[in-house]
Amino acid sequence: MAAKRISQSNINWSALSERVPTHQKSSFLAFKSRSDKYLRAVLANPEQSPKIDWAAYKSKIPNAALVESFQKAYESLKVPYPADTLSAEVDKLRGEMISEIATFKKESEARIVNYKAETDRIKGLLPYAQMTMEDFRDAHPELALDPLNKPTFWPHEPELQPDACKEEKAHH
Repeated sequence: MAAKRISQSNINWSALSERVPTHQKSSFLAFKSRSDKYLRAVLANPEQSPKIDWAAYKSKIPNAALVESFQKAYESLKVPYPADTLSAEVDKLRGEMISEIATFKKESEARIVNYKAETDRIKGLLPYAQMTMEDFRDAHPELALDPLNKPTFWPHEPELQPDACKEEKAHH
């Protein structure tokens, strides 16, 4: 089985170029240049190797039996072309990657919806410079001071509170 002749690159270089980060453009262009150079080298050679004119050799070489033995050896030579054993595995991995990408896209779209809702909520808040302590507590109940339910000491930093030592020992 002979290998299929490559006539042009199957890579969509412009679409690939759009996805390459700016700081990697030079590496990408070097890779594309090497790929194009290889393709040109392949296309520079003929698709079929030239035929040998055995009759001309037989007429010029006194020992025709020697030429015939070379001809038989040349014609019996079969260069084994490796069997394609990995395409099925690559296709399987490609299918898995496509499903992982689809799952990631769905999860990302859900995160985007949540982030947009959070962004809209934050845009609807008063500017922090205009907020009172009560407005801040309403906007961020987990961050606000709560002197009744969670009293703290000045400067109200978590690591400076009396409970911080107990919590740190519990984690270790």
